[in-house]
Amino acid sequence: MARAWSLKSRPNGMPLPGDFEMIDLPHAPLAEGEVRIANRWLSVDPYMRGRMNDVKSYVPPFQLGEAMQGGAIGEVVESNAPGVAVGDMVQHMLGWRDEAVLPGAAVQKLPALGVPPQAFLGQLGMPGMTAYFGLLAVAEAKAGDTVFVSAAAGAVGSTVVQIAKAKGMTVIGSAGGSEKCGWCRSLGADAMIDYKEDGSLVKKLLAAAPNGIDVYFDNVGGEHLDAALAAANLRARFAICGMIDMYNSGAPTELRYLPRLIGMRVRMQGFIVSDYMADAATFYRDMGAWLQSGKLQNQETVFEGLEAMPDAFLGLFSGGNTGKMLVRV
Repeated sequence: MARAWSLKSRPNGMPLPGDFEMIDLPHAPLAEGEVRIANRWLSVDPYMRGRMNDVKSYVPPFQLGEAMQGGAIGEVVESNAPGVAVGDMVQHMLGWRDEAVLPGAAVQKLPALGVPPQAFLGQLGMPGMTAYFGLLAVAEAKAGDTVFVSAAAGAVGSTVVQIAKAKGMTVIGSAGGSEKCGWCRSLGADAMIDYKEDGSLVKKLLAAAPNGIDVYFDNVGGEHLDAALAAANLRARFAICGMIDMYNSGAPTELRYLPRLIGMRVRMQGFIVSDYMADAATFYRDMGAWLQSGKLQNQETVFEGLEAMPDAFLGLFSGGNTGKMLVRV
């Protein structure tokens, strides 16, 4: 019998293992137009924390006791949908489970780019698209810009680093620990800040960027956002992708340098990657070319088995991943 993770209770602050519960999924024959997929890879992403709260947002909250959702890659094992064949490898949004049944129109066959299938949950999937469109469309970053990116060792941040370097920018990243900082330097980052080391983040950034920053790609919020405001050049552009610092605490962070937003004419814009899906072909064209030319590297942190899904998710908030966090079913 197929199994899935459900939300047993809504977390108050950092989720706990007891907030999750494995449930059985009833087996039913396929309806017209449906496919059955054996999931092979499951994605865990920070935005899922917001779906655990019973609040209105750009995606609906998870319902207690029902199967959770998220990005997944799987193999079609049964099909009642034209154009989707048994054996096809597809991407869809019914993760957190080992088997998915959904309309054939709701799955996407993986593009033939010669990469492992799980890459379409990371650098060639939502995180990669977030990095690409956030940096180039939202922040309008260009050659010669100095870019600061927080969570630079994560799935999104590490791709931002590499796209920025491929486009001729200077990159300053922030990550936790010498190992992650070293990996980001190997990706091309010109300077790295270890935010776990003692000292003021503002002073560290100003030292790394004595001429200021033109672009900030924000995955973290909080002190990182404040430091970026302190170092912002005239007409700097901030792409606000995520604020993982606040997802569990909910407590506001004092932004001492927020008034610089006015004097430096900083443009700060939040965005959701789904706004740019119509331009996916451009993303695949550019990323495919960079992959073939060796300008992109990828790293994954893999947990094994459906049972490990909650642990993998919680690891996102303790720095437990380098690159994309995945679960192999």
